Amino acid sequence: MIVMKKLKKIFTNKFVLAILLFAIWVGFFDPKDIGVIYSKEEKLKDLQQSESILLKNIKDTKDELNQLKSNAGTIEKYAREKYYMKKDNEDVFIVDNQNTVKQ
Repeated sequence: MIVMKKLKKIFTNKFVLAILLFAIWVGFFDPKDIGVIYSKEEKLKDLQQSESILLKNIKDTKDELNQLKSNAGTIEKYAREKYYMKKDNEDVFIVDNQNTVKQ
């Protein structure tokens, strides 16, 4: 009984009620509520991951470009692997390893 009286006294205080209503309003009804903040943080994490992947791809592409500019053998290798180019007296066989059966 004593606990109930103390709780009733606390919750009938106008300052406590104002703080509770403000906290509920800010937490759930405000345009920048908890759910929106959480979803934006998740989106930020996803964008940061994709940024790191794209930066790695850019670095790899720049390295490949520097190799292509500096070495003629690299140009030939790149043309053969990416564009399946061949010399006049060669035959090229493309082997697809994705359709092999693993035992």
